[in-house]
Amino acid sequence: MNARRETQIPIGPLIAAIGAVLLIVSLGLDWYGELSGFNSFEFLDLLLVLLALVTLTVLAAELGLLRIPLKEGTPLVIGVIALLVVLSQLVNRPPIAINLDVETGLWLGLAGAALMLFGAILATARIAISVEPRRSGTAASRPAEQPAASSKPPDDQAPTVADEPRP
Repeated sequence: MNARRETQIPIGPLIAAIGAVLLIVSLGLDWYGELSGFNSFEFLDLLLVLLALVTLTVLAAELGLLRIPLKEGTPLVIGVIALLVVLSQLVNRPPIAINLDVETGLWLGLAGAALMLFGAILATARIAISVEPRRSGTAASRPAEQPAASSKPPDDQAPTVADEPRP
């Protein structure tokens, strides 16, 4: 008898990775006026990209694609740092963008950093989705306690109007 193979997808690192991709994409968009995140910052854009790439690496490690030694709170620290950096740029704009309006890129960057932190919190709680492959309708996949030629339908299949006898 084949054992069921269950796959677990870690939700926290997955959400954090989605936030990391959103953060990287937001840096290419306008943050202040017509200035992108890459054009506005001297060093912080590189720091945000590095934090996002480490977050993506954590997801790859959780999925078993990479083997890297990380301390347990690393994703949480990365999420906090990313969120603080983006919030600091919302409150204290770079010198080149003092008189410019805040644009969509900054808000997307803020959402991405928040998702990175939220995903890290979920990863700390070890929340995951379990996925099992479907069983086919063959006799080998039926449970041992049910006979193969049973005329009674399973309890989870309620009869429909088409199943009722006609008068």
